Amino acid sequence: MGIRKSVIIVSIFFLSTFIFSCLDDNEAGVQRRASASDIAKGKELASVYCQSCHLLPDPSYLDGKTWANGVLPIMGPRLGIFEHNKRRYPYSRFDLELGKDFYPAKPVLTDEQWQHIIDYYTSSAPDSLPLKQSRKYEIKNDTTLFSPLIPSFKYYSPSVSFVKIDTVRKGQPVIIADATKNLLYRFDKDLNIFDSVRTKSPLVDIRFNSPEWIACNIGILNPNNGTYGSVTTIKFDKNGKLKEDTAKLFSRLQRPVDVTDADLNMDGKKDYVVCEFGFLTGALSWMENKGKGEFLRHVLRPLPGAIRVYVRDENHDGLPDLWVLFAQGEEGIFLFTNEGNGKFSEKEVIRFPSVYGSSYFEMDDFNNDGYEDILYTCGDNADYSAILKPYHGVYIFLNDGKNNFRQQYFFPINGCYKAIARDYDNDGDLDIAAIAYFPDYERQPEEGFVYLENKGNFDFVPSSISITEMGRWLTMDAGDFDNDGKIDLLLGNFSKAPSFIKSKIDWRDSPPFLLLKNKGKEKN
Repeated sequence: MGIRKSVIIVSIFFLSTFIFSCLDDNEAGVQRRASASDIAKGKELASVYCQSCHLLPDPSYLDGKTWANGVLPIMGPRLGIFEHNKRRYPYSRFDLELGKDFYPAKPVLTDEQWQHIIDYYTSSAPDSLPLKQSRKYEIKNDTTLFSPLIPSFKYYSPSVSFVKIDTVRKGQPVIIADATKNLLYRFDKDLNIFDSVRTKSPLVDIRFNSPEWIACNIGILNPNNGTYGSVTTIKFDKNGKLKEDTAKLFSRLQRPVDVTDADLNMDGKKDYVVCEFGFLTGALSWMENKGKGEFLRHVLRPLPGAIRVYVRDENHDGLPDLWVLFAQGEEGIFLFTNEGNGKFSEKEVIRFPSVYGSSYFEMDDFNNDGYEDILYTCGDNADYSAILKPYHGVYIFLNDGKNNFRQQYFFPINGCYKAIARDYDNDGDLDIAAIAYFPDYERQPEEGFVYLENKGNFDFVPSSISITEMGRWLTMDAGDFDNDGKIDLLLGNFSKAPSFIKSKIDWRDSPPFLLLKNKGKEKN
């Protein structure tokens, strides 16, 4: 039972409707006094009914008001409860894209039982979550390593949903996609625009295959259950300029946000894995290449929230396996082991609470033991619990060599959306660059971009650059922009914000992207 209305991903899930607007003012925030017996009954019921679909959330993850007015009214319809105590709950019962069987035909709980669950969460939760995060070091302004480069190209209200540093085509390193304009732009080494092409819909991911690119067109950007997304090919003309992406590989997808290719059934033909993030429904699918441009869709997990996939031969049997991050309710990192002949077994390796707002993950070897660890971020916060959360941020989970993971490191960043581990300072270890789409703009806007310098033994010193506060960063990429042996960073500005986001800066007047040029030492 998903309890979050996630925004978008690849990063890119955003601008959903905040639930408080759905409630009557005279009912919002009203809580009754519950007895110890009622609370105990609610806890027992929650462990049965709430935990049936996702990791049981502890009441301490949110304040009582947010449970009462934000989360529980969304959970009710999943249990067949569309109204309680004369309050109508928001639901999508008449959404033709969902189908008639999405919600239970009748309540699975009595009104009294449902009230017990409400009592448990609202009475056991704190009045508020702490605003002060626990950090070993404060985030200080530091321009020692990165020098910001601002493009002269500018337009009002940029909505950048994808950025890439292209290290293949020399002299043409910067690529961005704007979700409102449905345009893909290319820039030269001086950050001057020299090429653009229209896309089918907001573009959120590209795989840079040669001689053509494979692109995820999400369809309708805002949360919906429709099948308007597609995966298309972007080709080049004889002059090396982009051509309109008219050729569709796959269509009728539910908000696809990530695509990658691999020969999954070992028949010599290139197949594809697609993360259909969706909304209330979605799927992780693989498209079997049948030849002659025909593909057969296989659903590996018929649930929403698939964000990012990595292909690995994890058990060294010669068959490609899949590591996948899911948000939207049952949040976690899953390993899909290839059993041969296109069949996969599924295992949830790391499980996260359903209120975390999982946003990104990478596979990196932080301790140089030969086994890939997991770098993970959570921070999707335009949902039904849009409050600052002290557990948002950057996590490192170490691999024991048998794909058992334990948390080794955490750095809190409100609304963290992505983190990329690279050896930015060329000293032989992995540092981390992170962005946040929902930082605490009022108290600590420096959270929007944080560089974590690795000092050894999982001691990371944070810093930021004050000029990064000029944008609202939804996307980021790392790469050697100018081929000097140092890793640079590219940040994409998605300037539009829900009404509850407060800031002194109007990001709509800011450039669409910012390049952070690495001016550190060269690699030995």
